[in-house]
Amino acid sequence: FGLPYSYLRPKAEELLAFAQLTEKADAKVTDLSGGMKRRLVIARALVNEPALFLLDEPTTGLDPQARHILWDRLYRLKERGTTLLLTTHHMDEAEQLCDRLVVVDGGEIMAAGTPAELIREHASQEVLEARFGADRNEAAARTVQAHAGDGVVHRVEVLPDRVLVYARRADDLHDVVQRLVDEGALPAPVTTLTRRASLEDVFLILTGRTLVD
Repeated sequence: FGLPYSYLRPKAEELLAFAQLTEKADAKVTDLSGGMKRRLVIARALVNEPALFLLDEPTTGLDPQARHILWDRLYRLKERGTTLLLTTHHMDEAEQLCDRLVVVDGGEIMAAGTPAELIREHASQEVLEARFGADRNEAAARTVQAHAGDGVVHRVEVLPDRVLVYARRADDLHDVVQRLVDEGALPAPVTTLTRRASLEDVFLILTGRTLVD
């Protein structure tokens, strides 16, 4: 960028500290871990203090610890006023970093908005994940949908290994399933988990669950 050495030397030290790589200042790049290399790439891209920072799947292949460190560094950039434009397949990453996002499938924009807006519009407040067994999930899903006359259940989706039940309201979905089990309409699930809806639910609802290379 044509920057003078008098600027670059202290800037390099500042960016190594920002990327938590000060202790590796004398190490060869080839000796760094994958997470360290990713942080180094980001530090190098910040030498000229860009107003707009483009990132293409910045945490792909990183372990959870390295991913969270990188998220922290990127969030700090946002706090400094740097605009981030990133592509990612990690919906938790988009939920952590993005003020506004666009869901793209096959080159077509499927939806756009804030994370909260997309979850509210396309998913629901709560999701129940229930496993009845691979050969019983589909029948169990039909039963839950058929007995959801009280307006609690928004939609039911069958996956190869579990059933997803989306709630219209923040009711206890576990009680809905348990009532059907007690009435004999539904076999007892092997496992159940109630969680809040996420951007991953939104992404899969909008784009489907077919594997795309």
